[in-house]
Amino acid sequence: MKFVTLWSDILVYGLLLVTVFFIFSVFNNKDLRQTWRNILYRPINMVACILLFSYIVIGVLDTIHFEDTSQTRITTHGIASILDKMLTPLILNTEKTYSAPFATHSFVKEATVLPTGELIRDYPKLNFGGAHLNNQSKWQDIRNTLIQIVLQTLIIWAAFCVILLTWHCYRRRLAWDIYVIKVLKGKTQFPWRSFLLCVGFVMLTIFFIHGFMWKYHILGTNAIGEDVLYQSLKSIRTGLIIGTITTLITLPFAILFGLMAGYFKGWIDDVIQYIYTTLSSIPAVLLIAAAVLMLQVVMSRHSDWFSTVAQRTDARLLALCAILGITSWTTLCRLLRGETLKISQMDFVLAARSLGLSHIAIILKHLLPNVMHIILITVVLDFSGLVLAEAVLSYVGVGVDPTSYSWGTMINSARLEMARVPAVWWSLTAAFIFMFVLVLSANIFSDAIRDAFDPRSNLGLFK
Repeated sequence: MKFVTLWSDILVYGLLLVTVFFIFSVFNNKDLRQTWRNILYRPINMVACILLFSYIVIGVLDTIHFEDTSQTRITTHGIASILDKMLTPLILNTEKTYSAPFATHSFVKEATVLPTGELIRDYPKLNFGGAHLNNQSKWQDIRNTLIQIVLQTLIIWAAFCVILLTWHCYRRRLAWDIYVIKVLKGKTQFPWRSFLLCVGFVMLTIFFIHGFMWKYHILGTNAIGEDVLYQSLKSIRTGLIIGTITTLITLPFAILFGLMAGYFKGWIDDVIQYIYTTLSSIPAVLLIAAAVLMLQVVMSRHSDWFSTVAQRTDARLLALCAILGITSWTTLCRLLRGETLKISQMDFVLAARSLGLSHIAIILKHLLPNVMHIILITVVLDFSGLVLAEAVLSYVGVGVDPTSYSWGTMINSARLEMARVPAVWWSLTAAFIFMFVLVLSANIFSDAIRDAFDPRSNLGLFK
């Protein structure tokens, strides 16, 4: 297996290293460790964190690429990921056109010639969905498979709970039976009940997909017979990259200009204010659409820049992140400017100036640490907004490459599907559910971080 690294993969690996470094720094800092403990010890925050972690794991699995040189190639462009390998049945077992979730027959009537030579129009049987059924009823097969999945999940989940709680009681020298009763009642300091129930839900989802993906199309198929569940899972990586990398692109502009405007004041402040006020006055959708359309023209004229389709798609994704980042740094810049104006007049900053510290030293040692809570809060709040922005841009046709997977492209294709009679509803529903869970979890987690790190919030919230 020969691994292939795209530019977006490198950025994702870099983000993972930064995240690991941040986690170690939190563990080594007593105050930060207590703050994050207060965040995670609330049940709803723990559930949101587990769901976000599940999305991140799927995105990372879809980031590890390798050359697909096998005889049964699972991708058309020759580059696959670990997630593609795990979802091979969803890729290879396609249909002719639309099929509903768990269907055994096509959603569209076709002309069929009977053995007697008579020509009729009927719903033909699917090539893959329900092909294993002989004389058994579909619903009976689904019921039996579901019972097997639930029992398997319960056994593994129960073993996981027993091992984890036993290890925790052994470390803390607690009575196992008494502590388990407290866990069941939800009276422990750590939200064990919420944690274990959410982990059980994630396990059930995994076993549900693994158990049914060999037999049916769980979320149906699209116009070209491609599995909708596979599209939804592949779109997770696009959403995460848009949300994280775009946010990181905004940080240098916002931090540099915001701190400079608030600290130096005068003509520097006037110039920076003029720049972000002018940029904010231009409708964001029109500015992004113009930049993306110009990018499309450049890429079409220089197709020799990309040796594979995957590289072209990856380049357009990163270019979209850059365009979104350059056009969305103004809000954070305005916040940092206002906070810097206030902090620069405080006694410790004035004392540093009187002692002869350079401007760079004052900015790095005194101003930047005191505005980090605003940066952290804005980053996590903007993440969900950028995920939704990608969906809107792809819906109007100026988002990611049409050959790539994203929830925006799924929603865009669902426009005509919902106008059919009867309507093809499952593509739009799948994109909505996956995007809704990610955005809701990110919003809950960002609200918790805002409450914990914003000094103006209620200080007694976590006591």
